Amino acid sequence: MKSREEEYREIFMAEALEYYDAMSRHISELEKDPADEKALHELFRLMHNLKANARAMGFNDIGEVAHRMETIFGLIRSKERTFSGSLVSVLFTGVDTLGGMIRAVDQDEEVANADKLLHNLDLLVEGEEPILEEDEGNADEDASRKLELSDLVYIQIKKLDHLLNLVGELIIDRDRILTLSQEIGNPALQAAASHLFRIADDLQYSVMDARLVNVGSLFNKFPRVVRDVAVAERKEVELTINGQDIQIDRNILQIITDALLHLVRNAIGHGLETPEERVRAGKPEQGSLILSAQTERDDVLIQVIDDGKGINVDQVRRKAVERGLVSAEAARNLDPSAVRAFLFEPGFSMAKEVTDISGRGVGLDVVKLAIDSLGGQLRVDSVLGQGTTFTLVLPTSIAVKGALLFELEERSYAIPLMHTDSVVSLQPKQLNVVGGILMARLLGENIPVVDLRKLLHDGDDALIPAIKTELVGRQDIIIVNYNNRKLGLIVDRFLRQQDIVIKPMSKPLDMIDLFGGVTLLGSGQVCLVIDVPALTRLFLAKRP
Repeated sequence: MKSREEEYREIFMAEALEYYDAMSRHISELEKDPADEKALHELFRLMHNLKANARAMGFNDIGEVAHRMETIFGLIRSKERTFSGSLVSVLFTGVDTLGGMIRAVDQDEEVANADKLLHNLDLLVEGEEPILEEDEGNADEDASRKLELSDLVYIQIKKLDHLLNLVGELIIDRDRILTLSQEIGNPALQAAASHLFRIADDLQYSVMDARLVNVGSLFNKFPRVVRDVAVAERKEVELTINGQDIQIDRNILQIITDALLHLVRNAIGHGLETPEERVRAGKPEQGSLILSAQTERDDVLIQVIDDGKGINVDQVRRKAVERGLVSAEAARNLDPSAVRAFLFEPGFSMAKEVTDISGRGVGLDVVKLAIDSLGGQLRVDSVLGQGTTFTLVLPTSIAVKGALLFELEERSYAIPLMHTDSVVSLQPKQLNVVGGILMARLLGENIPVVDLRKLLHDGDDALIPAIKTELVGRQDIIIVNYNNRKLGLIVDRFLRQQDIVIKPMSKPLDMIDLFGGVTLLGSGQVCLVIDVPALTRLFLAKRP
């Protein structure tokens, strides 16, 4: 993986070479028509951008030449100088010099000394004649110039989207051909199918890699946001950014931009205390806000961490009961993470009282929906008086997803790995009925368990709790996790784990909330993809 510095350098070089080509074109246009204001404005803009980019990258020699050239074009634009005489020769030499300096950086060569050019540019600014040598601007030389192209190409995102969709179709057909070749048993066909499998795999990851961008491209916009919100809220905030080099699909980064902006604003506006409150609480006046990214298996984790007042779980628990989201008895048995999950409910997002209680809540349901649309998860952890951490769990790509395939009533279904916590096989004696619901004790947690066929087929009827006498033999159970809530799903049998391409459901099937789409398996069978968030909500609505 390239470092952030390498990626920024490549971007700078691609833009700088484009700027140089445009400068050469526009200065020739200006020579033909000194009254061409469009060409003059473009030259001024290009010099200004090159100056800023070069200085940001530490290429100060290039930045200084661009700065002096920008000054001259500014004087021409304000009619204080005219594009004529020796000024023309110096500016042409300046453009050529910039081209040479840019190419030298690209080839890791020493940048040529530009002192003479800088001196002549200073003389022009002061209204004096530059010192020109006899061969300066000689045609034999603006004629021996090399023509070079950048190694980087800019591609519109929609073109990459289209290419990735085609790759998705190829993967579906690849799996079908591989399955057919195994069924037919022809060695030559199997060898060709295996080769196609490897080529399609390489193509898939190459296209996905082309869409990856550093998280820093979004993170680096937040120092200004934090500063502005902190000033408006009269708070002192120190922002720390980690993990800018982590890479993720550009479309995913685009989709979460507003959600991340909302979480950062909320952390400052409602999570962090005022300097006076922090001093009374024994904290430093300046609050801490951390924006970080890291990888975890095939996922990217983005966190917003503050050291503010935290979330009062007991008050959120009481408010959930008041709003009818959970019974008082059930609420008492919920652990803190399950209670905090209520903050993502739409009923909470509109309640001013919850904002006053916890400093959280407004708009969190919208943030959650954005993350759900990507097949991701939003987690919240908090310690009262010490701070809060929001964690966005995101897939690296949104086109091809890892999934667990399983069988239910002789049909294949898929669950995205993003929402799959674990798989277990239990005997009926390892399950207990508590409050009308089957429960399994796994790794110190009590996890509700339900027969998936009941959720899929019982319609609007109340959930018929599976009882131990209904269960015979080993039970294959998939533990799914959504919104800090775990749920065990009893299925007929596990099949395998594989990458799938999820396609949207066609009308009128798209009205069925329990399914997030379909995929085509290698056998040609259509496989429904379970929507874990919708399934979890249905279970909570049906439970006693």
